[in-house]
Amino acid sequence: MRATFGALSRGTESLVFGGRVPVAEYGRMGAPFMEGTFPFPVKYGYATVGVVESGSDELAGRNVFTLHPHQNFFNHPAAAVFPLPDGVPPARAVLAANMETALNAVWNAMPGPADRIAVVGGGVVGMLVAYLCGQLPGAQTTLVDIDPGREQIAHALGVSFSAPANAPGGCDVVIHASGTAAGLETAIGLAGDEATVLELSWFGSGSIPVSLGGAFHSQELRLVCSQVGHVARSHRPRWSHARRLAAAIGLLCDARLDTLLSPAIDFNALPARLPDILGRPGGTLCQLIAYP
Repeated sequence: MRATFGALSRGTESLVFGGRVPVAEYGRMGAPFMEGTFPFPVKYGYATVGVVESGSDELAGRNVFTLHPHQNFFNHPAAAVFPLPDGVPPARAVLAANMETALNAVWNAMPGPADRIAVVGGGVVGMLVAYLCGQLPGAQTTLVDIDPGREQIAHALGVSFSAPANAPGGCDVVIHASGTAAGLETAIGLAGDEATVLELSWFGSGSIPVSLGGAFHSQELRLVCSQVGHVARSHRPRWSHARRLAAAIGLLCDARLDTLLSPAIDFNALPARLPDILGRPGGTLCQLIAYP
């Protein structure tokens, strides 16, 4: 396979780069086809799009997505690649792994038509969750973020935007994806009586304070988590990981999602650029990588 585009997962890869994967999670956090061992150095990453240069007649010459670390050429099992459907260009297809995470989160949170939904945290995954929720009939979906620059992107994806202080409360479902204690505090505060607050952020070896006082108990809030390593319980009896990833790729047939992609950087420049990209707060959403 010859890679054409890739992407950095800033949240997860910054934790890996910083050596903040907990020892107890070494086995579960190993990416497919990763080389090396935690904490560092490891060959990591899981968003690669490319062309099958040599393989079966069914796959040869096809644009495909696969969960493989950043690399320009590699041999790969045929079962581990997913052909791109018509309508999904190679550059946009790098969002497949993030879309899979977002899809699993929506399955776990179980929002419904006409629900009032808040998504706290406007990173790539938060944006994709909001995008999916915003397509529910009659749903009132609001992306909540401290960066006013996210407003234009939220509107392009068809959802409302609010700063935390002005976000609508009494929500039926709240999904937290900011990766901060303040974001989780906001998420809990936006939930209505007996609502679900879904925690989608992963903090690695870090810990954060969680306010379970106030109205948390009197409102009987439900705090749950979502992790892409498991197919959501609601779909697990019928869906494999492969079926879920193929579905996520199919959900990328919308040109509005291109607004999540940053201008591509050359793969050969990645070593020098990586510390700044992973260490810079805000700004870049999905950092696109172009392979020469």
